[in-house]
Amino acid sequence: MASYLVTGGAGFIGSNIVHELVKRGEHVRVLDNLSTGRPENLRGILDKIEFIEGDICDENTVRRAVYGVDYVLHQAALPSVQRSVNDPIASNRVNVNGTLNLLMAAREEKVKRFVIASSSSVYGDTPVLPKVEDMPINPLSPYATSKLAAEKYAMNFYKLYGLPTVALRYFNVFGPRQNPKSQYAAVIPKFITAMLKGESPVVYGDGEQSRDFTYIENVVEANLRACHSEKAPGHVVNIACGKRYTLNELLHLLENILEMPANARYEEPRPGDVKHSLASIELAREVLGYEPQISFEEGLRKTVAWYQDRLEKAVTV
Repeated sequence: MASYLVTGGAGFIGSNIVHELVKRGEHVRVLDNLSTGRPENLRGILDKIEFIEGDICDENTVRRAVYGVDYVLHQAALPSVQRSVNDPIASNRVNVNGTLNLLMAAREEKVKRFVIASSSSVYGDTPVLPKVEDMPINPLSPYATSKLAAEKYAMNFYKLYGLPTVALRYFNVFGPRQNPKSQYAAVIPKFITAMLKGESPVVYGDGEQSRDFTYIENVVEANLRACHSEKAPGHVVNIACGKRYTLNELLHLLENILEMPANARYEEPRPGDVKHSLASIELAREVLGYEPQISFEEGLRKTVAWYQDRLEKAVTV
């Protein structure tokens, strides 16, 4: 049995990773300060994991969390482009300084693999599609800049200290356990919950901006492959599906799945938002053996079903 530390393990992506590791019979330790993560995301498995409530910005807490683990899956971050525009110092403190604390502790503990969650936002609004890992990058927000700095630190630790690090650039992850209530929530949970409540989803811009939406199960699989692939260390890798959909196409699919009109409301574009995003996943195939198993439409149906179930339970309680 291997030992895994999942930072941000009570968050959306982290909790899905934790559930899968528990299912596989691994020992799991979670570090989360619950600022954006939620204990309910770990419901049913809290007695099967070790939970540390603490902050990655605290060096002593980080050392305690990393002690004795084989693998670090670093998902903790202060998310959201808009949040970072409003408070760039907080984004830097958590996403950069917190990551550096973890890398230092991982180096001291000689962990077998350090996998860090990065973001497609580091590419910025460069017109070239698809996004390839070695192309010029141009982050447009403090959030994107902080994620780029964090992955650069990870690669430094591989080259300078021999710490086996892998950075995964996520493209618009969605699925169960994603919080739709935050003002910084991603577009898919916001659209789904608005429509389920008979409200109008808000689209910033004309809706023709496109994204390479990636279902959570694909991201979980990529993280676990990154822990064990011999080719992975020292690489920055896109994790996506390699297809893009506009927000208007997303709304149309949701109308079909939910069998109701979206009645979307269109507002002015937000600063820092990228117009188009599409990943090349050839490197992920090569170094991780990664292949997305769940398509966008299948993932969307699974996600809608999860939110419908949650809403029905809330109504009956």
